[in-house]
This record gives sequence, structure tokens and C-alpha cells, in this order.
Amino acid sequence: MSVPRTPMTRPGYEKLKEELDRLKRVERHAITKAIAEARAHGDLSENAEYHAAREKQSFIEGRIAELETKVGGAEVIEPPTAGDRVTFGSTVLLADEAGKEVRYQIVGSDEIEPAKGKISILAPLARTLIGKSVGATVTATLPGGTKTFEILKANFPLE
Repeated sequence: MSVPRTPMTRPGYEKLKEELDRLKRVERHAITKAIAEARAHGDLSENAEYHAAREKQSFIEGRIAELETKVGGAEVIEPPTAGDRVTFGSTVLLADEAGKEVRYQIVGSDEIEPAKGKISILAPLARTLIGKSVGATVTATLPGGTKTFEILKANFPLE
């Protein structure tokens, strides 16, 4: 059985790798030291510091396992820089019915930052945009209702 690949942009992949590296190199060692210090305080059954440190260790180990799976299953896709067709990694400039312009980049689900305009490939708007070209009008069913957008521009740097 093959491992399912998860699409991700290079910056998103690097961010996950950095977090994994920090957890393994820094956090794991710090929590091991904290557990040893708490153990030195005596009776473990009533030692709140020990139990808190063990709980934090469990969280860190779980996050490490989760990140290893995500990094191992990542398929890094470079965002397009030219063309007028919307694909994974594309940055799009849209205009709604009122003429208000919004800018989004379609990224992997581990990279979303709505405040910075990064939306998941799984989001209803992204799924509606994929495969469409500049000049197209799309109607997406969003959590706030149905909205219509015109694709003004595609495949440019987000910043």
C-alpha cells in the first residue's frame, strides 16, 4: 500500500521541517531534563511537576509523530509563476459582485493562514477555482452563502 502524498508548497514544507527539528533537538531534551528534576523531588504519586512534565512529553512525542508523517508524505509543488490557469499553489486576484478585490494563494491544508490570504486546496472557494482561467466567473458555495467572483489575475507572487 502506498503512502498518500499531501500537496504542499516549499515554504509550508520548510516550516513543518523546522518545527519537527526544533521539537526533536530542543523541546525533547528540555522535557527529559524537566522530568528528571521532578523525579528528584521524591514521591511521584503526588508530584504535580512530574505529571505536568509527563503530559507535556506525551504532547511533544505525539506532535513529532504527526509531523514525521506529514513531512514524509509531503509532495512539494512549486507555485506557478506564469500562465492564466488556476492550479495548486496559484495566487489569484478575484473581484466579487460589488467589485471588491481579494487576493488568495491556494496551499496545502497544513499551510493555511486566512489572515495572509492562504487558503486550503480543500476549501470550497479553492475547489471552485481550480482549473479555471483568468477572465472566468465562478460561483462558490461558501459558509456565508453563495458568492460569485471574477478571476482578474493568476499566478503572481502573493506579497
